[in-house]
Amino acid sequence: MSVPIKLRGDFSAGDVRAVARRCKDGAQVRRLLAIATILDGHSRSDAALVGGVTRQIVRDWVVRFNAEGPDGLMTRKAPGPTTILNDRHRRALEEIIDTGPTPAIHGVVRWRIIDLGQWLWDEFNISISKQALGHELRTMGYRKLSARPRITRRTSQILPFFKKEFPPSGANPQDLPKGTPIELWWQDEAPDRPADQTHPALGQTGNQTNSRPAICVGIGLDLWRYLSG
Repeated sequence: MSVPIKLRGDFSAGDVRAVARRCKDGAQVRRLLAIATILDGHSRSDAALVGGVTRQIVRDWVVRFNAEGPDGLMTRKAPGPTTILNDRHRRALEEIIDTGPTPAIHGVVRWRIIDLGQWLWDEFNISISKQALGHELRTMGYRKLSARPRITRRTSQILPFFKKEFPPSGANPQDLPKGTPIELWWQDEAPDRPADQTHPALGQTGNQTNSRPAICVGIGLDLWRYLSG
């Protein structure tokens, strides 16, 4: 039969209960009351009944109480898994992210998590999953973003390539080149359009009964041919 571990003698049962009354952690209160039960001279089995645990767990509480006092019985958070990357790896990762990839060397024009994982393997021989690397990047302050394409230099020579101009309203869609956007009026009357004018895409006049506000939608010529065909 093993001998129970003796409690430290600088705390009385009243002192421990006083700490329990001020404590807001319910689990810590339960542990302190179990320790106070032992200090009152009761058995470890009685302390286990007060704490709602086994005698082995009460023994662990006694060890923690002897080492750190009432604070040693506070509820502790699990440390979680250890990180794979250290500070040196994070500094190198931050530097290469801020610098950006070199297409001729890295084979990509922008970093993805899988690309950064491959770079870590090539540089430091570290194998890390996408989920773990994504967590590391979020901890470092990075977020997964997809940038929209934009015009880097707004010049008069480049803007026409990005701008879509609709053809005149009187143009025949069949005579337009492939890919030209056209106007398609889905309602019965177009704004700023004479009521007796025939729209080339619909082939009907705009003067109809029960007229409602018109909606103009720009579509490609191929889509118009599919809808009208």
